[in-house]
Amino acid sequence: MQSNRNTTGEENYRVRNLEIADKNKGFTELLQQLTVCDSVSDDEFQKRFEELRLYGDEHLICVIEDISSSKIVATGSVFIEKKFIRNCGKVGHIEDVVVDTSTRGMQLGKKVVGFLADHAQSMGCYKVILDCSSDNKAFYEKCGFKEKEIQMVKYFI
Repeated sequence: MQSNRNTTGEENYRVRNLEIADKNKGFTELLQQLTVCDSVSDDEFQKRFEELRLYGDEHLICVIEDISSSKIVATGSVFIEKKFIRNCGKVGHIEDVVVDTSTRGMQLGKKVVGFLADHAQSMGCYKVILDCSSDNKAFYEKCGFKEKEIQMVKYFI
């Protein structure tokens, strides 16, 4: 996916992989709209960015950049789990999907989820899964997902 016009046609949005410079384009502030994301220093960001880069295509973080403002307005990630089941198959796990409050309703979340699901499929995954709140169920159904079973969690912090 390259440049796409939003629904108003006024600004361009580009879906692409996360770049190191995106820290200064509001990436961590965007994540704060999703969940707890404390301030991350430039050194911490670079260290984590380099660490994730070592996974290559098996851990992809995508962003949508508003070309006119150079601001990151949407993001999500997918990582590939290698299994023994299904003939040593692979599963894609989508995480951390968030769209900036100023651009919600413009189909940017759907673009992020589609980009991540397409990547998982291209990596040979037999399925892609995600967890979401019941408030977001309808959104993910519009993206082609269906409800299956339940989610459980155990926090350590």
